[in-house]
Amino acid sequence: MKQLLKVLGFLAVVQGVAGLVTRFTDWNWGLVQRIGFLDGYEIYASIALLVLGGALFATAESRKPG
Repeated sequence: MKQLLKVLGFLAVVQGVAGLVTRFTDWNWGLVQRIGFLDGYEIYASIALLVLGGALFATAESRKPG
């Protein structure tokens, strides 16, 4: 379970960074830009993904092994 939380946290952080990089540059990668109902809210969604990734990492670290 700990590994799963770390992997999900990593993916959330990567997508959050990708959303912010895409918003401020001409690169076109990441899932946030491809989700239609987030049009106009890409920055907020990317920041939310970064926060979610941090929370998942913190949860993974607080879990006891086993």
